[in-house]
Amino acid sequence: MYENKWEKRWHPLREEWVVYAAHRNTRPWTTPDNTAVQKESLSYDPNCYLCPTNTRIHGDVNPAYEDVFIFDNDHPVVGLDAPEISESDVDGLYIKKSAKGIARVVCYDKNHNMTLGELPFESTYKVFLALRKQMQEFEANELITNVLIFENKGELCGVSNPHPHCQIYATDFNFTITQKHLDVASKFRKKKNKNIFEEIVKAEQADGRRVFEENKGAIAIIPFFARYAYETMIFPKNRHATLITMSDEDLRDFAYVFHRVIRKFDKNFGMIFPYVMTIQQAPVDGNEYPEHHLFISIQPPLRQPNLVKYLGGPETGSSTFMSDTMPEEKALELKNIILD
Repeated sequence: MYENKWEKRWHPLREEWVVYAAHRNTRPWTTPDNTAVQKESLSYDPNCYLCPTNTRIHGDVNPAYEDVFIFDNDHPVVGLDAPEISESDVDGLYIKKSAKGIARVVCYDKNHNMTLGELPFESTYKVFLALRKQMQEFEANELITNVLIFENKGELCGVSNPHPHCQIYATDFNFTITQKHLDVASKFRKKKNKNIFEEIVKAEQADGRRVFEENKGAIAIIPFFARYAYETMIFPKNRHATLITMSDEDLRDFAYVFHRVIRKFDKNFGMIFPYVMTIQQAPVDGNEYPEHHLFISIQPPLRQPNLVKYLGGPETGSSTFMSDTMPEEKALELKNIILD
């Protein structure tokens, strides 16, 4: 069905084309396999700065925590105490300002060798509850405008420590993708008088081929416009701009679908599946954002067990993705996986 298929699809949230050529996935590769993910064998590593009771680089000692543990990043990219710099603006072209914000690390569990997908669901739910509480704190901070929650899972995605954790960057500016989502949602409302995120969910539900996990309150899809082979979007079915307004029930359904998705990733390839995960939310600057609909974005770099989607000339040089797989094909693959 997908052999020799050349096709381009419009990505409505990024306003760009994605090109698909599924027949290219079987082309020969002569580069060495460097995608193996080594499973950590120790439940506690005395040299890990995230493990309980260990001392971190600046001398702080981790408590003997059991599940979620959150602390301010020892190597922050932004900070409330970031040094003041001389601001400048050269004709609106070259602008510089101090980078203010809060950077935090969220450890999921005390076990050094257990990923979130390997932990029981209740552990995942505790993480989501903790993240919602963090968002409530950031909303109350007048300095904070936007919050990015993300996980770089696996060495292929640049993780510096295998202990299961994610990070939070709460900043005094909007991240580029957040602003893009706000802009396209506003334009779509003016043009169609509809919410673009809800229309994406409706379209995927109506088609059905790209939906591979769903419960009463949440849905997981490999969208029509996916750029990576196993790129996944997870939406709560009730529209929320941020985690802050999610009820316990909505949050639990949302976390449950996420947990099943990452377990399916691992089972599909029989490995600890690497990915970049982000929770895409509206700003927390005191304004209302009724058109925004939060979702989890998961972008895994692998398209086969030993084959990475490298960002080459088209992606890096022209910001246009060339995909070697079709979303329908990959969604069916994951849909067919039976979990215990």
